[in-house]
Amino acid sequence: MSSTTASPAPPRAAPAPRAAPAPPPGFVAASYREHERFLWALSYRLTGSAADADDIVQETFVRALERPPARADEPVRPWLTRVALNLGRDVLRRRKRRPYDGPWLPSPIEAEPEPPSFEIPGKDGTEGRYDLLESASFAFLIALEALTPQQRAVLLLRDVFDYSVQETAAALALSEASVKTTHHRARRALEPYDRDRDRCRPTPELVERSGAALVRFFQTLATQDVAAVEALLGEGVRMVNDANGEYKAARRVVVGQDRVARFYLSVSKNWGGLALRSELRLLNGLPALVIERHGPADRLAPRYVVHCDVDPSGRITAIHTVLASRKLTAVRPLASP
Repeated sequence: MSSTTASPAPPRAAPAPRAAPAPPPGFVAASYREHERFLWALSYRLTGSAADADDIVQETFVRALERPPARADEPVRPWLTRVALNLGRDVLRRRKRRPYDGPWLPSPIEAEPEPPSFEIPGKDGTEGRYDLLESASFAFLIALEALTPQQRAVLLLRDVFDYSVQETAAALALSEASVKTTHHRARRALEPYDRDRDRCRPTPELVERSGAALVRFFQTLATQDVAAVEALLGEGVRMVNDANGEYKAARRVVVGQDRVARFYLSVSKNWGGLALRSELRLLNGLPALVIERHGPADRLAPRYVVHCDVDPSGRITAIHTVLASRKLTAVRPLASP
């Protein structure tokens, strides 16, 4: 009698993985409306440049359109933030490799929306508003130049935008230990700024004091009152011009009460024939003069912004003048006379 052996049953095929939901139509447009302001605020603080922030935000949403995130059922802001941070760090690395003609200053910007528009947890009170204003101030953005691109990104996420260590690590593709180490080194590099932090926060009192000093300074220059000009300047005052070689400007930082006074008194002698118009505005949280010139070019900047830092007594400790045209893309022209 012959015996038969049953053949083994074929193994079951593994179920095909379920595809992640695809982004719905209009996904990019809706994401732009919801997250554009936040991404711009982050990119501007990361690079110190309004034009670069514009480019980063545009490129972030181009990538979202061409290669959208794989899962439409997950929050999109972390994905957009990662893309913008990668682009911003690339901008900073390129900038450090390229020589810059003269001193570098941040781009002046007009007032930003109130913090709730950014949807940053914990930043909707008065204290949070000052934190956000301070993080866009000239003093803070100049201080950030001492950091590496990685340190700058970590510090902004942790200290300005209230990201946790875990969220920061995910946004920058770092380990949590690396985030903690990088943040510690960034904070240590900013210690000189922290010692003067109370003098940099754009409180109403500082707005009034710095605006009054700036107006008085230009009024005394117009009268060529040497003693009055020097009295408005602190002993270690610094004058920094950023023209990036585009226009005539001092290509080195000028330091000292006497030197800065002599420079401005000499330059201001010719103001009468330059058809200058000016307007005092709040830029980067503090008063600044927007000045326009009409007439023959002769490598003179047609438009520039002057900002000053002041000490508690109202004396000017730094004068920053931004002349490079690419730095002024976020500043409105003066109204027609």
